[in-house]
Amino acid sequence: MSERHRRYLEALGIPLWLARRPLAGSATAPAAEPDALQVAATVADSPAAASAAEAVSIEMPVPAVPVVMAQVTPPVASAVEAVAGSAEPPVAADMPTDAGGDIASDDWAPFAPPDADADYAYLGAAADFDDAAFAGDVDAGPVSAGAAPIDDRRARIARMDWDELAEAVRGCTACPLCESRRQTVFGVGRHDAAWMIVGEAPGRDEDLQGEPFVGQAGQLLNEMLFAVGRRRDDVFIANVLKCRPPNNRDPLPAEVVACKPFLDRQLALVRPRLVLSVGRISAQNLLGSDAPVGKLRGRVHRYGEVPLVVTYHPAYLLRSPAEKRRSWDDLELALAAAAGDEEAG
Repeated sequence: MSERHRRYLEALGIPLWLARRPLAGSATAPAAEPDALQVAATVADSPAAASAAEAVSIEMPVPAVPVVMAQVTPPVASAVEAVAGSAEPPVAADMPTDAGGDIASDDWAPFAPPDADADYAYLGAAADFDDAAFAGDVDAGPVSAGAAPIDDRRARIARMDWDELAEAVRGCTACPLCESRRQTVFGVGRHDAAWMIVGEAPGRDEDLQGEPFVGQAGQLLNEMLFAVGRRRDDVFIANVLKCRPPNNRDPLPAEVVACKPFLDRQLALVRPRLVLSVGRISAQNLLGSDAPVGKLRGRVHRYGEVPLVVTYHPAYLLRSPAEKRRSWDDLELALAAAAGDEEAG
């Protein structure tokens, strides 16, 4: 067997049971070495042949696939040549790697739309709309021919009025949630409200009725607002997502990014003096944080230039009535923040 063949079979993990010897003509090759068949014949003629054979059968199991040296066909021959051309068989270090040095695994990477990380940055306290965004119809400026489709979509939405925005939400197919929803949930309330309530995503009742915060959770929200001198009709209520996620699961980052321009435009059109963020998903997405509500509530944040106060979701309060006291504290904080912003304005 040639050295090339030996290395090739070893690289494939095929065991070799023939006696190995250096290549013919090499400097280290012995002058004469008995052939393997001759050795086998000698062993067979010896008195201890039976016991030796028995010992071999115990200590050296016969390979399941015997190695047969036959003439190599062209496809295998080319593979042999490719392997024999290098001193060692290929190893993981020779394969493409990512920046971290691990074997590249793009097929296992989670889905993200183009520039998803950049688009997701809106979830931080420094939102990507400023005072100018609250001036009414914002002109996003011309879009270059090479701009990504998501930028063109954002620019178009940023110029929409209320009717155009509602129609765009109703016909949105920007993420797979459009395939499972019954209807979109745009939002309700005054278009010039001083308070804007931002919830998480539509639930089953909202998906059926097309309105945010209905059912028992909606009734409790109405009571909370009434306790601080507000009615449901006095505020504008919207959600981070306009479509219900299946089984009320948490929104995916790509889904939040797809809905971002709609929420931004609603905020720009309403121009609220206060944003009340209701629930974990709303607070974490608006503030770009993974902290629980218990750590985000109790202080005034900023979403762009607008004061933002975090409180518990009414559905959570229905399950944990003892937390209603803390929710009342949050509402008082919201009143103070809105009054302070009004005085500053």
